[in-house]
Amino acid sequence: MSAEAFETPGSGVPEYSSWDGLQQLPEEVAAQIELWDRKVLWNRRGPLEHQRFTVRMRNALEAEARRAMSGGSADAGSRAADQRCWQVEVETNVFFTRDKSSFLTPDFLVRRCLPRGADTLAGDVVLVGEVLSGSDTPKRRAWKTDRYAEAGIPWYWEVELDSLGNWDISAVRAYELVTLPTQGLAVKPLRPSVYVPVGEWEPGDAGIDFPEPFGIRIPWADLAF
Repeated sequence: MSAEAFETPGSGVPEYSSWDGLQQLPEEVAAQIELWDRKVLWNRRGPLEHQRFTVRMRNALEAEARRAMSGGSADAGSRAADQRCWQVEVETNVFFTRDKSSFLTPDFLVRRCLPRGADTLAGDVVLVGEVLSGSDTPKRRAWKTDRYAEAGIPWYWEVELDSLGNWDISAVRAYELVTLPTQGLAVKPLRPSVYVPVGEWEPGDAGIDFPEPFGIRIPWADLAF
């Protein structure tokens, strides 16, 4: 699937750009653009509720990260326990190339601790998450998750909103990156690394309970208030 299928901004915005070129655009325009191989991709803002639940999820994850870093993790046996410094951010560019010609902007992410002002490279990221809204078509979601998987980001989360009701969260899903075996296969897999679902939580559940990338226990009330 090609990035060519994505809608791009209208007049005044080039079809291709460098990172430096984006810096010449008005800030409110540049903030809605991602790049892939210099191709300009339109990353439309979601509704108000999209921003609300993005921040809510980030705050909940950050609280758990802080607890893990202080030694009070809900799962001290996590295999990431030896990497005891994480930063949780919202709408932060994840760069897939050093020249910044390819980057995506997940709604929230967890990265290993970096110095202040450092760029976020894909290799520094342990979890990316998206709050799904109207612009997140199945084609766009699949294309983006393939890019995250190719970059080796271990965990991918989705937050689905109930757009037909009160715009509350209807589900949170966790996916783990898996490398498929290729030895002995007559046909090689199209994508050797894929995300597989490993957790799903809905409003009727007590909350999110997940061991990676650190012990995570989030009461549903923290997301739904």
